[in-house]
Amino acid sequence: MQPRPAAVRLLVPGNIQHNSGGNVYNAALMGGLSQLGVSVAIEPVDGEWPVAATEDRRRLAGLLGPGPAGPGTDSGGASDAGTVTIVDGLVASGAPEALEEAAAAGGQRPWILLHMPLLDHPELEIRSLRAAAGVICTSSSVAAEITQRHGATRVHVALPGTEPAEPAAGSDPRHLISVAALLPNKDQLTLLRALALVKDLPWTAALVGSGEADPEYAGAVRAAWKELRLEDRVRLAGEVTGQALEKEWHAADLSLLVSKVEAFGMAVTESLAHGLPVVVRSGTGAVEALSLGAVGGDETALPGAVVVLDSDPAPLAAVLRDWLASAELQATWRRAALAGRERLPGWDATARGVLDIISREAR
Repeated sequence: MQPRPAAVRLLVPGNIQHNSGGNVYNAALMGGLSQLGVSVAIEPVDGEWPVAATEDRRRLAGLLGPGPAGPGTDSGGASDAGTVTIVDGLVASGAPEALEEAAAAGGQRPWILLHMPLLDHPELEIRSLRAAAGVICTSSSVAAEITQRHGATRVHVALPGTEPAEPAAGSDPRHLISVAALLPNKDQLTLLRALALVKDLPWTAALVGSGEADPEYAGAVRAAWKELRLEDRVRLAGEVTGQALEKEWHAADLSLLVSKVEAFGMAVTESLAHGLPVVVRSGTGAVEALSLGAVGGDETALPGAVVVLDSDPAPLAAVLRDWLASAELQATWRRAALAGRERLPGWDATARGVLDIISREAR
């Protein structure tokens, strides 16, 4: 049996402040490792990642090479045999020279925790992947993409876990919820246009997510919200956490995640944990997340629906109209979601999976 590390340090981007899926995953993973008896430390790295300034990349190299480091490090600075360093992909993928310097120094190579590929800079990403001890992807779709794009090896998957939750009570009229920061990729504009096409039916909705991550796009969302005259039907809730977020989930009947690109979509499994069916966009990792709630991963028995969507909101509006107009369909999706919540892995499974990966690959 390979010895497991006594300590894990995780280097994360200091410039991602909103409640992103990556931030949630990172915190939950480290919490799970701590519960398994591993000493953990999360270290924010300053810089405008994913491709930061030269000085920021130099600082990262210092954190990976000789010099003060995290838990389990010796006075020389390099991680000892009992410590594993993992670097969030948002930091690592755009700074290959930092990982290459660490590899050239002959010390322990860091791992990369990859939430999403670095699409705009594949030439940097491949160098980082090659210099790392291995890559832990947070979804099968990401693992498949980087394997296909780069021929990457030592690629593993550790799916996100889910916190148990009480089933949502729902509302009358039916209440729809979309939990995502207001960002172009999350495509709230198409969602609002689809909702405007079903205003003849009774429903309310809430967009729950930060408007600070991209103020320009958030402004466009607010402008469309007013232009489409949705102020009395859709609430822009902003970013909420804790009990305030639980209250939002509790009132919902259907969850929507229509991102253009999604590595996994933790909002999907969080929805299922609350017994809520979900509508997701085809061709994204959110389909994998939704499939976790289906019997045997059978996509014909999904707790919700997959919609083929581009810039035209009509297909999404059609799915919403079918659901809003059919009590039978609402009941079918709800039963599937309530059953699916029992199939979701917990964060303890994620932590054990990551620990097994880095222990198995240890030399």
